[in-house]
This record gives sequence, C-alpha cells and structure tokens, in this order.
Amino acid sequence: MKKFLFDCGTRDDGISLGLLVLRVGTGFLMLAGHGLSKIQGFAEKSKEFPVPDFFPLKYLSPSMSLTATIGAEVGCAALLVLGLATRPAAFILAFTMTIAAFNIHAAGPWFMSGGNGAKEPALLFLIPCIALLLTGAGSFSIDASILKDRRRNW
Repeated sequence: MKKFLFDCGTRDDGISLGLLVLRVGTGFLMLAGHGLSKIQGFAEKSKEFPVPDFFPLKYLSPSMSLTATIGAEVGCAALLVLGLATRPAAFILAFTMTIAAFNIHAAGPWFMSGGNGAKEPALLFLIPCIALLLTGAGSFSIDASILKDRRRNW
C-alpha cells in the first residue's frame, strides 16, 4: 500500500525538476483559481451547484457535490503542490476534471472562444493530472522522502 500511495516514479534530477514545475504549477493554479473561490462562495453556490448526471453521483445533493469538488480542487491540489500521495491525488483531480468537462459542461463548446461553460479549462487541468498519474511526483517531493527504498534512475 505504501508503494502505491508514495511511489515517486523517476529520481532523475532533470525529469524531477520538470515534474516539480508541473506539480506546483497545476496544483497552485487549481487551488488559487478554482478551489478557494468555491470555499469563499460556499453558501451561495451550495444551493445550485451542478450534480453529475450518472450513477451513483446523481444522488448527491448540490451541497455534497460542491463539497466533493472542493475536496478535489483544494485538498488534492494541495497534495500535488506538496508532492504527497501524488498519484492518488492526481487521479481524484483528473476524475473531477473529467466530470467537469464531459458531464457538467457537456453542452458547452470545446474552446473558451466559443463562450461560457467551455470544456477547455477542465481539459487543461486534466492533461497534467494524467501526466502526473503516469509519472509520479519525481525526486523533489515528499513522496520521494517517504519511499526511499525503491531508487530508480530513469
């Protein structure tokens, strides 16, 4: 279980530096640009926040849907910044962005130039989450300090 949660992937310094920039940039932008605004407007948004239209998530209330989204956009984004449990955090955030793009904004245009409710912002967060899910956090992360016994040089 420890390996599943904290495997940092590569320990190559050059690749790890790139993963650090990707993790911190993606996590900070999600946290500051999306998560904190949802926390600040929780009272107003909790009444009409969209609920995914597929089983079992369609049984959530709007306030529970907002709480789950905040958990991903704040909690998982913070974990990405820290490089702690990076792969599970990236998975949850990728799942949230998939729901946002293809369920919540299903009727919207693909690109921002097409109007409000576009899929593009969610997809732009989905792509680095998939990359981090596949690669791990790299050696400049808390994951690397937790799981020291599996050193890889690629």
